[in-house]
Amino acid sequence: MGGQGQLQVPSAHLWWPYLMHEHPAYLYSLEVKLTAETASGPVSDFYTLPVGIRTVAVTESQFLINGKPFYFHGVNKHEDADIRGKGFDWPLMMKDFNLLRWLGANAFRTSHYPYAEEVMQLCDRYGIVVIDESPGVGIVLNQSYSSSSLQHHLEVMDELVRRDKNHPAVVMWSVANEPTSFLKPAGYYFKTLIAHTKALDPSRPVTFVTNTNYDVDRAAPYVDVICVNSYYSWYHDPGHLEVIQLQLATELENWYGKYQKPIIQSEYGADAIVGLHHDPPLMFSEEYQKSLLEQYHVVLDQKRKEYVVGELIWNFADFMTDQLPVRVMGNKKGIFTRQRQPKGAAFLLRQRYWKLANETRYHWSAPESQCVGKSPLTL
Repeated sequence: MGGQGQLQVPSAHLWWPYLMHEHPAYLYSLEVKLTAETASGPVSDFYTLPVGIRTVAVTESQFLINGKPFYFHGVNKHEDADIRGKGFDWPLMMKDFNLLRWLGANAFRTSHYPYAEEVMQLCDRYGIVVIDESPGVGIVLNQSYSSSSLQHHLEVMDELVRRDKNHPAVVMWSVANEPTSFLKPAGYYFKTLIAHTKALDPSRPVTFVTNTNYDVDRAAPYVDVICVNSYYSWYHDPGHLEVIQLQLATELENWYGKYQKPIIQSEYGADAIVGLHHDPPLMFSEEYQKSLLEQYHVVLDQKRKEYVVGELIWNFADFMTDQLPVRVMGNKKGIFTRQRQPKGAAFLLRQRYWKLANETRYHWSAPESQCVGKSPLTL
């Protein structure tokens, strides 16, 4: 371990998310210089690290950045495209960030693995908030909760926190996606894992993404924010758009009633084949995807006045999967095609996200008041 300490910056310019401040994503440059004495004299080297100063906090019903309520309106992504395949690609990433800004998105989750460091750096500079997720996906069998699996998962969180802890865009850790958290061994497993992650980084909340029923989830008691995936009228009651409002409202009310914690709708959506149209809306048509989103939004608009603090569409863009009878040349839940062309749902979300941004935007007529900013920086 290197040296540790706390930097104090008088009258600090704070790091703000995109669309939350007129000067978002302010970064300082921290320069570390080392000098060694050699036989030929002193030799110096230095390293410069971009640093953003901001705070994150969670209440029973709010997610706060710099003491102000923050509402996640964004996407889930994959590092995937039709030419490169799976992996990081600079031109594609710049295209994606331009689309995120066009969309009015202020956040995304790194589903379901850590993304390239260059992505985190762009998020810092663009003000795009990140829920940083470990590759804890597919934790479904009883043996998935073995001591050896837990030990490996603890090491994975060590590595993830060590790599990404100095990125101001990262506001929350996600330790897993859709585990079978109703199984008995899941309670101890996630209690240990989440406590370990909090010990590594006390400055950020910790979550995991669940699709388990609220009443039997053994891991939810240990998170700071409830992240829930649901696919009403797609995987559940397919074709029945009329059930969404009742089912979603009931689910959210049950989660909040039991845990009294802020909730993010971390996944929702429907497959749509670009150019496929039908009236009335039928599954796989662009109209059905839009109609499903609209039904979700009715409930989210009600609950965000109370305890819902975010919504992340599944997915930003179509992506390739294994060949399966339920997949039409991959997962088609993207609001953009795999080639990053917009479907009708992209324009629907753009209208919604910019409306949300205008409702929650903070206008500043003068620089921040005198304050001392504390950076959660560990060298």
